[in-house]
Amino acid sequence: MHLSAPAIVLAVRAHGEHGAVVRALTRDDGVQPGYVRGGRSRALRPVLQPGNLVAGEWRARTAEQLPALTVELSQTLAPLHAEPLAAAAIAWATALTVQALPEGQAYPRVFEALAGLLGAVEAAPSARGWAGSLARFELLLLAELGFGLALDRCAATGRADDLAFVSPKSGAAVSRGAAQGYEDRLLPLPAFLRSGGGDASWDDIFAALRITGRFLERDLLTGRAADVLSARERLVDRLKRAVA
Repeated sequence: MHLSAPAIVLAVRAHGEHGAVVRALTRDDGVQPGYVRGGRSRALRPVLQPGNLVAGEWRARTAEQLPALTVELSQTLAPLHAEPLAAAAIAWATALTVQALPEGQAYPRVFEALAGLLGAVEAAPSARGWAGSLARFELLLLAELGFGLALDRCAATGRADDLAFVSPKSGAAVSRGAAQGYEDRLLPLPAFLRSGGGDASWDDIFAALRITGRFLERDLLTGRAADVLSARERLVDRLKRAVA
């Protein structure tokens, strides 16, 4: 096995006295694990930070063997780890990705979306500039893994206009008219989440995060995988305190 590709570092676990097992996301080969010799050294610790983009090279003699991985830093997000909100966003996005995706399966749209989200976190002057992208990333991940929400048409009427709510049971959109009398049982649907773009207020962003959080917890992050949700809770709590 020999693979050479750009990759986003997702998770790093100490192995032995000096090494580390690293999981990184490639565009065409999905999540790839590898053993980095000296991965806990002073030289490599700054390289092996979740969110960093590296040039990775994996080598193994057999398919059953954990590959040896060498890395070269391409882009670092190290300065952002000193900023609580940005650091929490990076921690959640990478933890979600490594927990949700099976190893060795290509998810090019997830790779591109994660790279875009991390770029937005790096570039945006405030959290409002990337929080909407985070919700859209969660929505894409649900769709890529077979738990997509049907936000293009009303579940009751079949029409695509005046969509204002989401059913917490089916994940389908509901129009304002069809929701009359049942609004308190439904989740508000912000327009930016359905359209995939546009400006979003904080109310819209938190509404979107409530939707994606509901279905991540119900459908994707179950059993032991639910442990990773604590990182999301910390992030959402920090966002709420930042805008209070």
